[in-house]
Amino acid sequence: MIRSESANDLVQRALMGERVPLARAISLVENEAPEAGAILDACFAASGRAYRIGVTGPPGAGKSTLVARLAGEYRRRGETVAIVAVDPTSPFSGGALLGDRVRMGELAGDEGVFIRSMATRGSMGGLAVHTAQACDVLDAAGFSRILIETVGVGQSELEVAQTADSTVVVLVPESGDGVQAMKAGLMEIGDLFVINKADREGADRAAFAIKTALELRAPGGDWTPPVLRTIASQGDGVGDVVEQFETHLGHLRRSGELQARRRRRLERRLHDLLRERLWGEFRAQVAEAEWSQSVNALMERRLTPHQAASRLAKMGPERSGANGTRRHGRGALRGRPRARSDGRQRS
Repeated sequence: MIRSESANDLVQRALMGERVPLARAISLVENEAPEAGAILDACFAASGRAYRIGVTGPPGAGKSTLVARLAGEYRRRGETVAIVAVDPTSPFSGGALLGDRVRMGELAGDEGVFIRSMATRGSMGGLAVHTAQACDVLDAAGFSRILIETVGVGQSELEVAQTADSTVVVLVPESGDGVQAMKAGLMEIGDLFVINKADREGADRAAFAIKTALELRAPGGDWTPPVLRTIASQGDGVGDVVEQFETHLGHLRRSGELQARRRRRLERRLHDLLRERLWGEFRAQVAEAEWSQSVNALMERRLTPHQAASRLAKMGPERSGANGTRRHGRGALRGRPRARSDGRQRS
């Protein structure tokens, strides 16, 4: 349910594509404001139509320049484009440069383009979730193509890329000597591979190394990831990348893989939400003293981690009895007020 008339008005205006309400709605979702759940609920029914493209690769590969060129090419084809660009947070000031907006200045003023920068905030823990939720809002707002640019190629960036329907891995000619040392996940997640800055020496060697590495990965159906070359700063090869994306989208639709990927994405979302909610309920019902005692027992090697977890699980949430009634786990604390779903304590 929408919590207030103002929140309802904000969502309606955001879904119509108004820039300020759209930006505010994404900020509320990203900051996990009280209105976030209502905004996401209102957007969900209207989402599921946009083609989401993940762009990942090492820093310095020219991802931002390529994304800007891809957006421009899609605009020439009549598509509306939203860009979600992840920027690193300073470990000193806590701020983010948000330099992607600077590099994408050529798109400024285009009503068919919306650019959103998201800071890592020093911890990547919830970044994938917030990125996916921001994409849901942009999807509901009617953008037909959403480009998701990650900050690097770490585990969390791979999780961000997995929120996309198709993913391109952007590398540079100098990557040729290090392809074999790349994380297996990076090679497995790519649906397209792009050698950017292909006017540099080593582009042929890098392309060969990638094709060789791809031959070693587990079979992934009847799609063979193409290896393309671009000079994004000059726009060279960008049209070919867009053509391959659209070809891959057609392949995903015909094979049924598009729906399968989106189903897996929703399953991950449901899993994450339930895990967060159940953990919160569990932690609220275990006394701090009991928790501390378990940690002390671990430190003193009187319990193993598995034994401590089993012990605490019996003290935590209510467990269902054989007859379907609710009962407390063995060892649960008596006399401790249980938390209500609205966060207040029962008397």
